[in-house]
Amino acid sequence: MQLNTLQRVHPNQRSAQVGRGGKRGKTSGRGGKGQTARAGNKPRPEFRDALMKIPKQRGRGTNTFKSFQPRPDIVSIADLERAFSHGDTVTAESLLAKGLIQKRSGNMPQVKILGDGVLTKKLAVSGCAASASARKKIEAAGGLIS
Repeated sequence: MQLNTLQRVHPNQRSAQVGRGGKRGKTSGRGGKGQTARAGNKPRPEFRDALMKIPKQRGRGTNTFKSFQPRPDIVSIADLERAFSHGDTVTAESLLAKGLIQKRSGNMPQVKILGDGVLTKKLAVSGCAASASARKKIEAAGGLIS
């Protein structure tokens, strides 16, 4: 063993660099005074400020899971009995003309016929959904649904 071949088992420990105006490390000339230098520093998250600027959804009530899909307008068998005569064709347009349904924002709504009441007239229903009981009553009176 010679003096020039000796090596240390542990190399020298370098001191951690801090950045108080130095070239690199910790604050590095960017300062650290004020709020960031104090204990308990929690600056307000920027995302929260952006979130607070978005307007709230008004009028949704307590149920925010309620569907935005438009529900069909309901017409009962009793309404058809009262408004239509024997052999008429029931469509969304004829229901609108008789005043049984109304347009929504200028658009024709979907229509569903429910089986409340008694039907004695033969009616042809087209372009409208119908419940099972309404379908039975329309077909029992001699009408048809398409």
